[in-house]
Amino acid sequence: MAMMNDEGSGTMPPKLPDETLPHMDLCPFGCHCHLRVVQCSDLGLTEVPKNIPRDTSLLDLQNNKITELKRDDFKGLTKLYALVLVNNKISKVHEKAFESLHHLQKLYISKNNLVEIPENLPGSLVELRIHENKIKRVRKDVFNGMKHMNCIEMGGNPLENSGLESGAFDGLKLNYLRISEAKLTGVPKDLPETLHELYLDHNQIQAIELEDLIRYSKLYRLGLGYNKIRVIENGSLPFMPTLRELHLDNNKLSKVPPGLPELKYLQVVYLHTNNITAIGVNDFCPVGFGVKRAFYNGISLFNNPVPYWEVLPATFRCVTDRLAIQFGNYKK
Repeated sequence: MAMMNDEGSGTMPPKLPDETLPHMDLCPFGCHCHLRVVQCSDLGLTEVPKNIPRDTSLLDLQNNKITELKRDDFKGLTKLYALVLVNNKISKVHEKAFESLHHLQKLYISKNNLVEIPENLPGSLVELRIHENKIKRVRKDVFNGMKHMNCIEMGGNPLENSGLESGAFDGLKLNYLRISEAKLTGVPKDLPETLHELYLDHNQIQAIELEDLIRYSKLYRLGLGYNKIRVIENGSLPFMPTLRELHLDNNKLSKVPPGLPELKYLQVVYLHTNNITAIGVNDFCPVGFGVKRAFYNGISLFNNPVPYWEVLPATFRCVTDRLAIQFGNYKK
């Protein structure tokens, strides 16, 4: 009866103050939100959308037309773990754009228009993928305080050796680094000593000098394919005693590089598409027994002007089986 009287009299229920209304995170228009994952890819966005739920763990903004990251674009996203910005048109990043991202571990910002690595990246970063931009310089302090960084992919940038400022990688304990498809003319000399994998393929490196690899004693995979390497100085490769895989294909080597028999754990060597004309009986295997700890399971020598029928069988005495050796007729 009271309700009927209220309705009849036209009185309205009391209005709740704004602070008592429950807070509701809305999914940005056009995006898909599910289980802390916000997917806003392929929407033609020109800026980072508003109203991103604050508990978002993964934010996918790839394949859009975003040109700039502003100061408050990611404000309040303190639980963000991964941010994907691949294939946009980003050329400008505010110096405090990542200020709120205290737990960000993965930042994928490849295929954009960046000319420098953004300032003040989160110290929590573990993986940075920034390849295929327009980066020409890596500043000295750009990675300052990043104690957890493990992997950097920065290939496909017009980087020269002079663009890597001295001390740019100081303090980093990287396991993986790729600077491929750049403009390097030599092996950078002050990369992290902790590296296990280093890829410098598709550059303009012409020689490996004696002390080029002296810092990288923990490497187990080194990629130097698709360069212009003619000379590898004797004594340079043994600085990497734990090396397991060596890529030297598509270069201009005229002989098997010296020092391979001293690498006890080396298992894979790519030497195809070079100018190797002869192979010595001790080019791959050490003299005597019990020296090499791991036998080769892959040696590629095809597309070299070497008469393979003249190579002595004993040359491959430390190879697992004959199928591990890839020879072929040389065709000019």
